[in-house]
Amino acid sequence: MGPRPSFTAVLWGLIGFIGVIYTAIVARRMKKQPVYRPCFEDWLFHAALPLLAYALLVVSGFAAHAHARDALFGVGGATLLLLFSGIHNAWDAVVYHVFVKRPGTKPEPHREDTEARRPD
Repeated sequence: MGPRPSFTAVLWGLIGFIGVIYTAIVARRMKKQPVYRPCFEDWLFHAALPLLAYALLVVSGFAAHAHARDALFGVGGATLLLLFSGIHNAWDAVVYHVFVKRPGTKPEPHREDTEARRPD
């Protein structure tokens, strides 16, 4: 018998496969929702980069028994990619909630509106 993949490599592949499915669901929901049209940055950080990271995790799981060192670099790269895209997405959410008015609050008039109403 040949070498058997370790439990860790199987786990990498399983987590990567589930992540690919989850990212496909997220991308489909992004496309279908009517409230906001996602821009390139949204597609990149919410769909493309996570999909790439999870696919790299799947490949690393398959390659682990033959190329253990390279597979570990793949897992490290996937982890960093998910970490940095998660930090970006969290920062993006914070900026949105801080700078966009909450429902039920009175919006402040624009600067041009107040200058137009000022008597001379």
